[in-house]
Amino acid sequence: MTTGFPLFPPGFTFGAATAGYQIEGAYDEDGRGPSIWDTFSHTPGRTAGGATGDTACDHYHRYPEDVALLRGLGVDSYRFSVAWPRVQPDGRGPVNEKGLDFYDRLVDELLAAGISPAVTLYHWDLPQALEDRGGWRVRETAEFFGAYAGLVAERLGDRVGRWMTLNEPYCSAFVGYAEGRHAPGAREGTGALAAAHHLLLAHGHAVRALRAVGAREVGIALNLDRIEAASDSAADLAALRRAETLHNEVWTEPLLAGRYPQDEAATWGELADGSYRRDGDLGIIGAPLDFLGINFYRPVTVADTALPIRRTAVDIGVRETDPYGTRHTTMGWPVVPRSFTELLVGLRDRYLALPPVFITENGSAEADTVEAGTVHDAERVSYLHDHLHALRAAMEAGVDVRGYYVWSLLDNFEWARGYTQRFGIVRVDYGTQQRTPKDSYRWYRDLIASHRSHHARKQDHS
Repeated sequence: MTTGFPLFPPGFTFGAATAGYQIEGAYDEDGRGPSIWDTFSHTPGRTAGGATGDTACDHYHRYPEDVALLRGLGVDSYRFSVAWPRVQPDGRGPVNEKGLDFYDRLVDELLAAGISPAVTLYHWDLPQALEDRGGWRVRETAEFFGAYAGLVAERLGDRVGRWMTLNEPYCSAFVGYAEGRHAPGAREGTGALAAAHHLLLAHGHAVRALRAVGAREVGIALNLDRIEAASDSAADLAALRRAETLHNEVWTEPLLAGRYPQDEAATWGELADGSYRRDGDLGIIGAPLDFLGINFYRPVTVADTALPIRRTAVDIGVRETDPYGTRHTTMGWPVVPRSFTELLVGLRDRYLALPPVFITENGSAEADTVEAGTVHDAERVSYLHDHLHALRAAMEAGVDVRGYYVWSLLDNFEWARGYTQRFGIVRVDYGTQQRTPKDSYRWYRDLIASHRSHHARKQDHS
């Protein structure tokens, strides 16, 4: 581990991130409709221990306490998501005013604390009523999303400067519609590919709606992977190309290059019929971005594997290997900070018109130790320290990175893994809802304070 805090340029944004379904609770209050995650988590066998987001961290009622934690941390910005079914219970039609009122109060609380709100419009909680109409498999969902984006921006746009349309559409499309591990729990081929396309189209419609009300910064948050081949054999290199298509290029090629991935046919085989696409879609999807959000946690190494029958869009004849020889987080993810640098530099080299980057998620799930009311998480501190140094190395190599959001402010509902994984820099006792800052919270607070002090001294001496 490199010693000392990394130095970032003046104006660099430090933030923390959360997501609505993972922390809000209040799943049936004030007119909120059910989402696909309510349905999924209430279905036996879908989540660890049968966990749901019904209460989660009770942020809906405790948000002033959480904003106070953010103020104590010293962050410049807080990234949170708006729950679509809280705003439009059926995903279309009239606004649920009480739902929007909650986000009004949250935004005002943040601004009073000197913290800039950054809003994600979709963090996986599709209204169940839209799933019943076909969900992301069908084009109309993308159109409904554009209308929803406009409604939220009309209410909050006078105070919110930074907007993200979607969070990790890879997970929504492929983990939700192909693997079945996330809501809605489907295992489909063409349906998952259609979902990926319609998510991109939804992003494009939302960008238009945001621009129409004068949004200042508009982007998207992608979970892009640094992928390597297990060997230099022709088979493994071909597997690498298929994995790049699935994990990365489905999103980056339409968004950043105005085209579909070149290796689609080799990756999807008979599923690549493109029947869900229309002329003009790329023009909508490729609307210019003010920034690209990147969520990063771990690298991936892949090898070729035989695939006798293709059933879903993720059955692409690839298996992951683990050559790293390093420690793993409790999610089972290898900790390889250099891969963070390599991902960012590789993106810059591939897409010469790469927009400014914000790291919209980065963090680790660890086995924290609680001693006499104090929470120790040395492994998380080490992870953050090393990944922020790796981020700085990418910036020194010429990548234009404007900010960093740690994932996550709070321990929370970790989707299908329920409450078994803790990503927070603040521990949450789910029985009492007591919040306890961890050592990582204090480390991140001190890094931010050191950054500000350094630049204040430089300014004083200039």
